[in-house]
Amino acid sequence: MRNEMLVPVAPFDAPLLTCTIDGRPVEAQAGQTVLTVMLTNGAFVRRHDVDGEKRAGFCLMGACQDCWVWFSPDRRGRACTTPVVDGMRIVTSASYGGGDG
Repeated sequence: MRNEMLVPVAPFDAPLLTCTIDGRPVEAQAGQTVLTVMLTNGAFVRRHDVDGEKRAGFCLMGACQDCWVWFSPDRRGRACTTPVVDGMRIVTSASYGGGDG
């Protein structure tokens, strides 16, 4: 599911990678951040821990806590400052392995 509201404004020629977001395989390009990949392949990054509202990041420069996602059961990071890598597994829910789509 591509997000047609976010489109590249300039050609971006980089090798294609594959990663998963909540178990769903998506294509990405080397050099993109996890946030870019998530927002171009869906409508939001995660749900707010308290009220469940959809979140898409806030500061977009690594200063807040709004785009934290999980990369393994013991490793999480900011989607806005983490480069995507081939085979990366991205999980949006607090309980790793789940996902709240």
